[in-house]
Amino acid sequence: MSSDGVAKTHQSCPICNHHKCVTVFLNGTAWCHSHNVDGDKPFRYNEEHIETKETKKMETTDASKYSFASITDRNISEETARKYGVKVLHDQQGNIVEHMYPYFSENTLTASKIRTVATKDFRWTGTKAEASLFGENLFKSGGKYLLIVEGELDALSAHQLTGNKWPVVSIKDGAGSAVKSVKENLEFVEGFEFVVICLDKDKAGREATKKLARVLKPGKAKIMTLPDGFKDPNDMLKANAHKQFIQAFWDAKVYTPSGVINISELRKKFHNREYKESVPYPWEGLNKKLYGLRQGELVTLTGGTGLGKSSVTREIEHHLIMNTTDNVGVIALEEDWRRTVDGILSIEANARIYIDQEREKFSSEELDKLFNVLYDGENKNRVWVHAHFGTNSIEEIFSKLRFMIIGCGCKWVVVDHLHMLVSAVHDGDERRAIDDIMTRLRSIVEETGAGLILVSHLRRVSSDKGHENGIEVSLSHLRGSQSIAQLSDCVIALERNQQADDEEESNTTRLRVLKSRYTGDVGIASALMYDHDTGRLNEIPSEDYEFVDSNDEFSI
Repeated sequence: MSSDGVAKTHQSCPICNHHKCVTVFLNGTAWCHSHNVDGDKPFRYNEEHIETKETKKMETTDASKYSFASITDRNISEETARKYGVKVLHDQQGNIVEHMYPYFSENTLTASKIRTVATKDFRWTGTKAEASLFGENLFKSGGKYLLIVEGELDALSAHQLTGNKWPVVSIKDGAGSAVKSVKENLEFVEGFEFVVICLDKDKAGREATKKLARVLKPGKAKIMTLPDGFKDPNDMLKANAHKQFIQAFWDAKVYTPSGVINISELRKKFHNREYKESVPYPWEGLNKKLYGLRQGELVTLTGGTGLGKSSVTREIEHHLIMNTTDNVGVIALEEDWRRTVDGILSIEANARIYIDQEREKFSSEELDKLFNVLYDGENKNRVWVHAHFGTNSIEEIFSKLRFMIIGCGCKWVVVDHLHMLVSAVHDGDERRAIDDIMTRLRSIVEETGAGLILVSHLRRVSSDKGHENGIEVSLSHLRGSQSIAQLSDCVIALERNQQADDEEESNTTRLRVLKSRYTGDVGIASALMYDHDTGRLNEIPSEDYEFVDSNDEFSI
């Protein structure tokens, strides 16, 4: 900022158009206290920009031609017009052709806004920049209520509707100027205990109302909602809807930012909530801890390499197809679509028909019957599968995911797996990529209400035993980013000592719940025995196995 002496202060800014915000220095530079910030250079301020008594006038008009009168087409009385100083211009036939609205600054008339009735155009005389809120000169700050409306006629109307009881002012230039107008007169506005905002009930008015409410101190702004069929206060005055307007005034709600709600007002919604239906898992142990699967939730299934994550997802996919009427989508990025179809079909067949030698044991007719059960008849058009092996771009994959949910109506989607999605990002930063992907997946779940089952890998652990040896899994073992755990509603880990000498132990997978936002119940939920003949995972009754967390002992 320059320090070469001050030539003029409180000048208007030719850049941001704010009033009385510029200091002009003797060297011709200027500093705007509104738009300049630390580090900015002063700008040149031309002489013609400096306001003087001679240069402040915008336009002049012969005010003597205007007179006080009732505005009959708006149902506004002469008494109300006189109070606000509003005059009108009549033509030779006695019709009102113009309104003149006076604007003051500290009780001094500084400008007038003239409205042409026929065209609804406006023009200004005097110095508009110095003008306060319309009607501000009539009221002292510091009362109980101030009502802010969008236009001058609405100010007259609202004042008349309330029996001239409360101070009513309007902004200068429509909804778009609401924040600027109030900021310029914030001391006056903030002086009231409550500020009731009643802008026009249209899109511009609603948006301006929220912006204006945020300018005021928390708890001060109250939002007034007009009854159906009325756009603004003048509509209500013309309909003689005085009682309805006053009721709307008293019903005005204190503004709270989006996402902050007053519970006292939501008793009805508390009782009439949407029921969140749960679909059981294929295994009772999981159901006891999680109360099933729910749409609108993101479930992450994790485990070490080769521990049977795909086997678990196929059991779940088959279960959803056969036990719901919902459409099911599968995005398996590490396999061809035929392998995905065979995997689910194998559950129905109780045989590993994804293996050529096993599939050959079935005739074409038998395979066709199995296909009909899962993918035709009552289940026709219910199962949708990703048809491309591997990954292309991350945008293409998310496009397919959204299409499955929105275009194909899939209420449940299995994505296998997260780290194949990460490989499609190609930015070299795995943690950042995972954060972005998890955020997008969470957003899709929130937006669409679909249930999403995500497969994720574990990181290598620094211990003598790895996940292939059946060590206990924790959330810290999730590979790449904490956002996997943070943004998931539920995290289920698979544990199995596939290197155990005991065959039963090496074929038994423990399902451990690491997180359950819905129930909060975590820990070992189920034990599943893999059947090599059928390829199925059969739950071991809880009374037939024992697991002790303290020393990782497991016995059947």
